[in-house]
Amino acid sequence: MFYRPEDGHGLKHNPFNAVVTPRPIGWISTRGADGSENLAPYSFFNAVAYVPPQVMFASTGTKPDRDGTKDSLANIRETGVFCVNIVEYEMRDVMNVSSGSWDRDVDEFDKAGIARFDCETIPVSRVADAPASLECKVTQIVQLPGEANFVTFGEVIGVHLRDNCIVDGKFDVLKYQPLTRLGYRDYSRITSLFELKRPDEK
Repeated sequence: MFYRPEDGHGLKHNPFNAVVTPRPIGWISTRGADGSENLAPYSFFNAVAYVPPQVMFASTGTKPDRDGTKDSLANIRETGVFCVNIVEYEMRDVMNVSSGSWDRDVDEFDKAGIARFDCETIPVSRVADAPASLECKVTQIVQLPGEANFVTFGEVIGVHLRDNCIVDGKFDVLKYQPLTRLGYRDYSRITSLFELKRPDEK
């Protein structure tokens, strides 16, 4: 099968998200200039550089009360900072609650009953029990083709690691089993690992 996206795929559901999988989930916490807080998951998320460490996430939707974007990006435009919280399998249900298109005055931490701590380097809350949280300052926001497609890039200036996830000097993902996004309404979790060495490694 071959199709051009501009012509449509002819299937019952769009296969694009099912092709690019699994995707890590960036659970983005932000605070507006007025002090209101927001927490929302984004599966268009990834790390993009080591030195300095940098991440990105893309917002691709709109809310009628946010002038062509969503709460996360609106808050980031006001403050220039955000926190990425990593989602473990055990947090799947509360993460899902936070994904709702709630009014801008709804605090998803409260809505889903999620405990929060203050970040160390930025004025934002983070998910208290997350396996890891990345405190970020915005480096650039890029508008992509399409009505509401924006990519936010951030430099990581603070890193929280949950103590029980550090084993023999490594951050062990099997201690929390990262939740990943697939296509449609499907998710998965990481439950096993294997190692491959590069051909030129000794």
